[in-house]
Amino acid sequence: MVDLQSQYKKIKNEVNAGIQDVIDSTSFIKGGKVVDFQRNLETYLNVKHVIPVGNGTDALQIALMALGLQPGDEVITPTFTFIATAEVVALLGLTPVVVDVDFDTFNISIDSLRKAITPKTKAIVPVHLFGQNADMEEILAIAKEHNLFVVEDACQSIGSVYTFKDGHREQSGCMGDIGCTSFFPSKNLGCFGDGGAIFTNNDELAAKMRAISNHGMVVRYYHDFVGINSRLDSIQAAVLDVKLKHLDTYSKNRQTAADFYNTAFAENENIITPKISANSTHVFHQYTLKLQNVNRAELIKFLADKDIPAMIYYPVPLHLQKAYQDARYKAGDFPIAEKLCGCVMSLPMHTELTEEQLLYITKSVLEFI
Repeated sequence: MVDLQSQYKKIKNEVNAGIQDVIDSTSFIKGGKVVDFQRNLETYLNVKHVIPVGNGTDALQIALMALGLQPGDEVITPTFTFIATAEVVALLGLTPVVVDVDFDTFNISIDSLRKAITPKTKAIVPVHLFGQNADMEEILAIAKEHNLFVVEDACQSIGSVYTFKDGHREQSGCMGDIGCTSFFPSKNLGCFGDGGAIFTNNDELAAKMRAISNHGMVVRYYHDFVGINSRLDSIQAAVLDVKLKHLDTYSKNRQTAADFYNTAFAENENIITPKISANSTHVFHQYTLKLQNVNRAELIKFLADKDIPAMIYYPVPLHLQKAYQDARYKAGDFPIAEKLCGCVMSLPMHTELTEEQLLYITKSVLEFI
């Protein structure tokens, strides 16, 4: 699904030099490379504060911890997403409220969001799924109307840009109160282990989240908040700082691959290719098709026999996961998400796909169908 080895070979000298610098400095935690990457990412995103942390799940948890929410407060998030989005809500004793998604974009349904708001609602966590932004203009307007926090899950969308009706543009993760991302190796900006970051333009929230990520310390050994231990190490920061310079190129490579797929499948009535929103660029963390009248399991097996990987993101919506079964929800409550879980399939998507590989993949899919 992702060719990290070929990507590494192209930047090997830069990456190796950065890692060697960390080893020579022996400053492995909160070293200079972390500061350099933090500042460079702030510049790239045009955001005041980047707080590097241990992974994307920690980023989401720290963001919610900083908001001063109380047990029982409701946090709305889409049911069609990776589990971490709801996981951190549940871990903090908050109440996850899931809503349906838009069939075309896979992102949170604005109508479903509006209907889910109650007096207990305190925050919205929109997920910019597969690499394109949710409808942030509407989400921010709803949040303002109801005095809600917005925590963007941008773990799949770094580098994507959203355009507002007045023409101004903002980077994914930098529009709400807080944004979160993951640097898992397969992400568009990925390190060589685990890593993540939090974004905000709010000075007070930034200071609090920085403290929470370091055991709640503002001054060493003086703990002002209940915190956790979540830090991006210097070696990962060195890798990310190199890759950040190439991120726009990586996005273009993914978009080129997506264009090839779109063209190849355009005339097939059994394949629905990804729809790109008019107000958001798409950086294609995943390239996800919707299949109609196709035996998906048999297609995946057929492709595997040809050494072509294919994945289902995601086979079960949050409200039907065993760990999150809730008397409030049952099968059929969120028909769009449930339909998507039954028909989506993702094909290889990364920065190193060649035309020869893309031709082989698309011909194979069409041969089966």
